[in-house]
Amino acid sequence: MRGNWSVRSALEGSNVSIFVSKLTPGGDMGVGFTILTLVLLSLLGNGLVLAIWHRRRNKMSGSELLCVNLAMVDFLSCILFYPLSILSSFSHTWLGCQLTCTYYGLGCFTFGLCGMFTITAISVTRYLKTCHHLAYASLEGASVRVVCWGSWLVAGAWSCFPLLGWGEYIPEPYGLSCTVAWRRYHISVKDATYVICSFVCFTFIPVVLIVVSQCQILFKVYRFSHPLSSRGLHPSLHNAERRLSLMFFCISLGFMVAWAPYSVASFLSIFSGDEGRMAPEVFVFPALFAKSSHVYNPFIYFYFNKVFRREVWRLLGSLCLLRKQNRVGVWPLQNHRSQHPIQIQLQEQGVPQGAHRGGPCPNRLAVYSCWVSNARLNPANAESSPPREFIPASAFFGAPLKWIGVPGDGR
Repeated sequence: MRGNWSVRSALEGSNVSIFVSKLTPGGDMGVGFTILTLVLLSLLGNGLVLAIWHRRRNKMSGSELLCVNLAMVDFLSCILFYPLSILSSFSHTWLGCQLTCTYYGLGCFTFGLCGMFTITAISVTRYLKTCHHLAYASLEGASVRVVCWGSWLVAGAWSCFPLLGWGEYIPEPYGLSCTVAWRRYHISVKDATYVICSFVCFTFIPVVLIVVSQCQILFKVYRFSHPLSSRGLHPSLHNAERRLSLMFFCISLGFMVAWAPYSVASFLSIFSGDEGRMAPEVFVFPALFAKSSHVYNPFIYFYFNKVFRREVWRLLGSLCLLRKQNRVGVWPLQNHRSQHPIQIQLQEQGVPQGAHRGGPCPNRLAVYSCWVSNARLNPANAESSPPREFIPASAFFGAPLKWIGVPGDGR
């Protein structure tokens, strides 16, 4: 497909709508299912991250708060914007035309800039903590929250300029996504300045800060750990700090690697004088690869962060326990020669008795005696033996416990 992808020239010089997919129907379905898979994985992983950090909201450090902000960016992107791209892929055309295109381009550009700012803040914060601890101490608490809110405000303000005429949001060359009109660099001086400022201020400078900060961190960690390792010393505090440094390095590296192909393709499209030199398929794979940046961060947290891993197992364990219900039963013993005919026993539902000990009765549920009466067995009450009946333990533990006397009990 040839032709200029700006809205003006497309409407004047082309009979084909710019909102129609330039891919084959099979390619559209493939793009739709790929984005759907990425969205589901991102919602699962980042939703788990947000749930874990909510449980630890009173114990979070500054770097962890920035990670929460990054997870929020990824989670909301998959909820607010990507479903529109999925539905458009299955429909083989962009749904909603220019209105939804502006909404999608504005939202994705805002969240993309916020993610870039957050990654930059994480790298700079880790650099200050590793190399300039006194300066880092002043960033804890409220200062980190200011950084998070500032990243949202700056990203939102810069993304709104195309709505005021400085820049524009148009469909991408393959027709199933919308972004900044990078190719208007050749048409309008205003749009050219917006494109240049976007690349320099919000791509080049953040990448330089990330690379310099991470290199300084790795150099400091290596310079400190090498003498200790040569002497066979491996202090636990140093190992924990090194794992955290590697975790944030992987987060920063993964974000840059995911967005690098898309940035290069967009940058080349600026200086491509002929649209035919770059096929629409060239933009599909970088765009899909960039969306993968929403997926892998939870896996990085789980692998490197022991606290996060422990909280995940606790959360999953608590969810499993919700499916079980302990029960309490009160009954006379059927063994008439027992000196204590009345017992209160706790039955742990869902856990077979002896299963965790290798017992001979794997199908029976574990039963624990929690109270035994002091009453002696009388001939009068030896005949009756009411059936055992368990009732939910919540009936006891949801209200204050009361002791119920029985005839012949000395209490």
